[in-house]
Amino acid sequence: MKPEAARLSIVIEFPNGARLSPEDVAMIDAVRKVRSILGASRVTGVSYRKCWLTIDALNRAFESPVFATFPGRRGGGAELTAFGERLVALFRSIERRASTAAKRATAELTGALNPEYEPRASGGASAPAHDEPHLGQSRQP
Repeated sequence: MKPEAARLSIVIEFPNGARLSPEDVAMIDAVRKVRSILGASRVTGVSYRKCWLTIDALNRAFESPVFATFPGRRGGGAELTAFGERLVALFRSIERRASTAAKRATAELTGALNPEYEPRASGGASAPAHDEPHLGQSRQP
């Protein structure tokens, strides 16, 4: 069985203090699926209050709302707006691109978890790109 590789996790911090994290995107996905804040709370195992606060924070972060909410005991719910769909698509695109760009470096870091790890010599066939220092080396100005 091949050992699990390191994974990259992206958190986007916006100039207005807002953040978008994988946990936020999971919440967005849950609301999209069940069309309810309470339902998303149950699916994700996060308290209703935290779900509501996350949704409210995301809606306040951008000029366009991420969610449309329909309060009320009967017929109430929440759904993702077109902007919310685009937000998720952009976040996932950033994740894919970053993961692809960091694949060799994360593989080397994962290898360093092995007790038999030996750092590669500079200039080898599988050396990192010029802008990536080897593990244990620092960049020289």
